[in-house]
Amino acid sequence: MTFKRLIFFSILTVLFQVCYGEILQSFRRLSDDGYNYWLYSPDTLINETDSSIVKKPLVIFLHGQSLTGRDMNRVLRYGTIDAIRRGRKIDAYVVAPQNPRGRWSPDKIFNIVDSLCLSYPIDSCRIYVLGMSLGGFGTINTVSAYPHRIAAAMALCGGGNDPDYNALNQVPLWILHGTADRAISYRESEKVVKGMRDVLEGKGKPERLIFSKLKGLNHSILARCFYMPQTYDWLFSHSLCDSTRTLNQNYSIEVRDFSKAYEGVTSASKSKLKIERLHNIKDGKKIVEEDNYDADAKYHTIKSGDTLSAIAVKYHTSVKRLCQLNGISDKTILRIGRRLRVR
Repeated sequence: MTFKRLIFFSILTVLFQVCYGEILQSFRRLSDDGYNYWLYSPDTLINETDSSIVKKPLVIFLHGQSLTGRDMNRVLRYGTIDAIRRGRKIDAYVVAPQNPRGRWSPDKIFNIVDSLCLSYPIDSCRIYVLGMSLGGFGTINTVSAYPHRIAAAMALCGGGNDPDYNALNQVPLWILHGTADRAISYRESEKVVKGMRDVLEGKGKPERLIFSKLKGLNHSILARCFYMPQTYDWLFSHSLCDSTRTLNQNYSIEVRDFSKAYEGVTSASKSKLKIERLHNIKDGKKIVEEDNYDADAKYHTIKSGDTLSAIAVKYHTSVKRLCQLNGISDKTILRIGRRLRVR
């Protein structure tokens, strides 16, 4: 193959791969079977060989007590989505539910996961959960309830509410806790580790567990783990497609790493990530409410076969105006189910 032909095919590869860009959406549920949640969707790629959409991992982020309530903006204060808004590249779908109060419910979390797996190209072999404090307890309890669905998990400064220790031993699990934590004693994590060991009845230590007891670190500082690239590199190195579910021990998070956690990230206020807010879900259908309500605004939900030109004709407007209203270009690939403002 000549050099020019190689360049030509390289350009074609890029054109075939890029389908649509990353976006952050918030969803409010109208029933009690789930939580309100944020969903980050990464850049979507098209497989050039068979034109299928490339499936991506799903990360479940469970927040701590300080972010509970009904104000969904609180969920963006720290965590995986905040890291993405600050520029940390995480090539995965990320769902960040908001717990209004009380313990996290694994069933409610996986009601959301099941819904997302039906609607988005998510790799079901690569679903991960991580959380801190209340979310650390939620992580342990969710792994305990769904060990066959979770490829790997990371629990920070939490514990467990009577988990199934046999189930925990099935999943690659990294537990981290600071010894100077005055909010939740590191002994709560030690209880989980002891329970995992005890059920083995002298047959050795848990083969899929890393327990990092971080000397001198307090409660809140462990939130910096969400900004460290090795957190996600470690998670993504595991897959349910690995029948042995081998624990990857080639990564480390040590005390000295916490001073460097924010290297490579910026202020969330500088984020250019497109945000669509407040999608209500009822009976599997989305009802959209915009934060900045405009009584004269009108929207079109994209269906198969839609083009910007056809939509412009239907609503007596222009492609240029549609692009201005939605912050897109005339080359944007339209995602089925996305709403476009047309007036």
